[in-house]
Amino acid sequence: MSEGGISARGVRRAFGNVVALQHIDLDAPAGAVTALVGPNGSGKTTLLLVLATLLAPDAGHVRVAGFDPVRQARAVRARTGWMPDVFGTWGTLTCREVLRVVTDTHRMPRARAEARIDDLLGLVHLDDLADRPTQVLSRGQKQRLGLARALVHDPQVVLLDEPASGLDPRSRVELRGIVRDLATAGKAVVVSSHVLSELDEMADRAVIVAEGCTIAVETLDEVAERPRTWRVRALDEQSLVAALDARGIPYGEGDRYGREIEIASDVEAAEVLNALVSDGVPVVAFHPAGGVLERTYLALTEDRR
Repeated sequence: MSEGGISARGVRRAFGNVVALQHIDLDAPAGAVTALVGPNGSGKTTLLLVLATLLAPDAGHVRVAGFDPVRQARAVRARTGWMPDVFGTWGTLTCREVLRVVTDTHRMPRARAEARIDDLLGLVHLDDLADRPTQVLSRGQKQRLGLARALVHDPQVVLLDEPASGLDPRSRVELRGIVRDLATAGKAVVVSSHVLSELDEMADRAVIVAEGCTIAVETLDEVAERPRTWRVRALDEQSLVAALDARGIPYGEGDRYGREIEIASDVEAAEVLNALVSDGVPVVAFHPAGGVLERTYLALTEDRR
C-alpha cells in the first residue's frame, strides 16, 4: 500500500454492548476508487468515522496516507477530505462563507483560498447560489456543497459516505465524473453507497462488509468476467424464441422488458448477440439484467438477510 492510500487491519469498535466493527480489513490504494458496500448496520459509517479521525478504534491497525488516525490525527485531517452522509452547517452562512471557514481552518492564504472556493463552487454547480444562505438549499444542493467542502484543501484521501443521496440524475452523472477525475489525479477515494449501479460505473474495486466484518474484496474487472444474467428484447418475439431454441440457449419467461438468459462472460454475450442478428432476429435491446457489483453483493450476503 502506497503512503497516499489507506490500510486497515483487524479494526474493531464497540459502543457499549453493541459491536459495530468486529474485524474489518480494508485497502484503498491511491489512484483508485474503492467502493465500501454492505447492508444497513454493517459498520460502513463507523469505519469511515475511524478513517476520518472522528472515532478511535478499540483494536486494529490503521494508516491513512501513511499516518495513524489516533496518534497523528492532525496529519491525517490535513490529507483527508471527509463528506458525511448528512451535511451539517450553519444555516445563516452562505455557501461561499461555509467554504471560507474550511479554508481558514486549513490556514490557506486568502488569495489562494478565494480562487479555490470559486473553482469548487463552479465544479459542483453552485455558483449562482454562492452568496445565498445554506438554509435555502435543497437536500441535493447541500450534498454538492458537502462535496466541495471535502475537497477544499486538495486532499490525498477522499472519504464519501452516500454522496449521491438526494442528487438529481444529472448531478449523479456529474458526481461520477468528479470521483473518477479524483482517482485519475492520484487520490485514494473510498465511496460508501447503497446505489450499487452507480458504483459499477465509478469504482475500481469493492470491499464488501457485513455484521462488522470484511467478507470479500473484489475488483470490478474480476466481477465483470463472472457468469451473469442478460436481458434480450426483440421486435419479433417468436423469431427470438425460435433462435434461442435452435441454438440451445436457455431463457426465462418473457415480459415487456424481454427475456433473461444466463451468459458466462462478456465475450460470450458478444457471440450470442452476433448469432441472433445473423439469424435475422430484430434485436432492439441486449444488456445485463443487473449490475456486476449488485449481483456479487446479493450472492455474498444471501445468508445475512
